[in-house]
Amino acid sequence: MIKKALLLFSIGFLCVLTVGGLFGYWPTIAASVYVLMSTITILVYKWDKRLAMSKKQPVVRVPERTLHLLALLCGWPGALIAQQWFRHKSQKRIFIAVLWLTIIINCSALFGGYYYWQLG
Repeated sequence: MIKKALLLFSIGFLCVLTVGGLFGYWPTIAASVYVLMSTITILVYKWDKRLAMSKKQPVVRVPERTLHLLALLCGWPGALIAQQWFRHKSQKRIFIAVLWLTIIINCSALFGGYYYWQLG
């Protein structure tokens, strides 16, 4: 249930952002950045999952701070999608808590930017 809700939330957010940009409610660059960063984030999660499953030792994994930075830089929809698709970093509570903090910070910046754009 939660898995579907997170997927719907992430994909729905990207769709609303894209459609709103196409209809001129906000700059289309916003949607483009979120889609691009989400795609990059999904690929990095997939790569890290592959490294985590690797039998070779030693393996240099993608640092968690890199995953959080990607989420903060507009890639959080992709992070939520990748967590569910690849079952990667979906059980580690501290990671999930920091991820949701990055989502809140990013959405606050997005809404602040939207408000500023409306005033301009």
